Amino acid sequence: LVSVPACCSARYNLALLAFFGFFLLYALRVNLSVALVDMVEPNISLAKNTTSNVCPEHSSTINIPRNTTGEKYSWDADTQGWILGSFFYGYIITQIPGGYLASKIGGKLLLGFGIFGTSVFTLLTPLAANMGVGYLIAVRALEGLGEGVTFPAMHSMWSSWAPPLERSKLLSISYAGAQLGTVVSLPLSGLICYYMNWVYVFYIFGALGVLWFFFWMWLVSDTPETHSSISLAEREYILSSLKDQLSTQKSVPWRPMLESLPLWAIVVAHFSYNWTFYTLLTLLPTYMKEILRFDAQENGFLSALPYFGCWLCIILSGQIADYLREKQNFSTVCVRKCFTLIGMIGPAVFLVAAGFIGCNYALAVAFVTISTTLGGFCTSGYSINHLDIAPSYAGILLGITNSFATIPGMVGPVIAKNLTHNNTVGEWQTVFYIAASINLFGAIFFALFASGEVQDWAVSGYHLHRN
Repeated sequence: LVSVPACCSARYNLALLAFFGFFLLYALRVNLSVALVDMVEPNISLAKNTTSNVCPEHSSTINIPRNTTGEKYSWDADTQGWILGSFFYGYIITQIPGGYLASKIGGKLLLGFGIFGTSVFTLLTPLAANMGVGYLIAVRALEGLGEGVTFPAMHSMWSSWAPPLERSKLLSISYAGAQLGTVVSLPLSGLICYYMNWVYVFYIFGALGVLWFFFWMWLVSDTPETHSSISLAEREYILSSLKDQLSTQKSVPWRPMLESLPLWAIVVAHFSYNWTFYTLLTLLPTYMKEILRFDAQENGFLSALPYFGCWLCIILSGQIADYLREKQNFSTVCVRKCFTLIGMIGPAVFLVAAGFIGCNYALAVAFVTISTTLGGFCTSGYSINHLDIAPSYAGILLGITNSFATIPGMVGPVIAKNLTHNNTVGEWQTVFYIAASINLFGAIFFALFASGEVQDWAVSGYHLHRN
């Protein structure tokens, strides 16, 4: 089996277009949390709690007069919580249907229209906010519905596009877009709010999403067989590398799938990882502001730093993982387990450490950055393990694990908020302890029960194929 060069190949073009797609998806997802600060009347702050007096006040920066033409709304903290959380309620509903639909109609249309729909609803956000908070919550939930199908659809496409020994590379390129989208859109949304008006945050990113949609529909196809400009050598290379891995049966083997321990190993790892990820994503600015007395909003660069580290780590670890499997003959399961252990125990250690450094702000940022960066190893760990154990049903499996993994986004921040009523260092240490122990449990569970082989139930006629 001769591998086909990566440059300008159809599979790498797909990875690149997917990269921009996920970049925009995450930009569309996080821009609201930045814009919301500007949408709310200043006297109604997000959280009316006392700042702890453990750490000294930082000298505050001189405020430059800023654009204040945007409409302001009087939403209290609870209402804002509902607005920010509504996204996940839509997101969780379409995970499993998304995976199932992708296996039926193909991932191209599903992913394309998922991002297109999200972009259109983003363009409607300012109008919805004007009509009332109920409309805004509905639009955000609809955006969640649109984004919910995207990861399962992409996984489903990769099951026909990614040669087994290039999986880590191709998938890490396409999904790394999500991290970079977070990195760019956090500070950029802040600048747009600052110099223009918060409505442009939604107009600019929404318009870019619509533009991406046209390129996607024009350049991408569901399978190598249906691609218009793929080279014969590349098509042959991809198809022959996957020939023993895919199932031809039309019905989904739900029961053996749900009884499969390797699948539950991914579920537990995915849930645990997201607990830490979402807790940090939503509450880090609060911790920095209330405990370390440093306004992360003022410093969009510092709140984006951890995600930049994570982005770099995802790209590099994807290359390393495939190098170990191809050149060093490491087994797939060994690579997946080692990368998951590094990507979950590393963050747990640094997260707990971040709770014990007192008022050293630089060290706090460093620890949180290292914690989030090491998490990037998980992308080549549990995150793409669905494709190892059941390539034909990868979209459905991702739908299942991502449904469980969305729950931390809904409950994690709520629990953390309830634990930190007085904003003492001790309370925050508890939040970090909980996140770290959940991470530790997930890592150990995955290391015990994960598999790197295609499962019996995932190939037609249930014949065993060793990877």
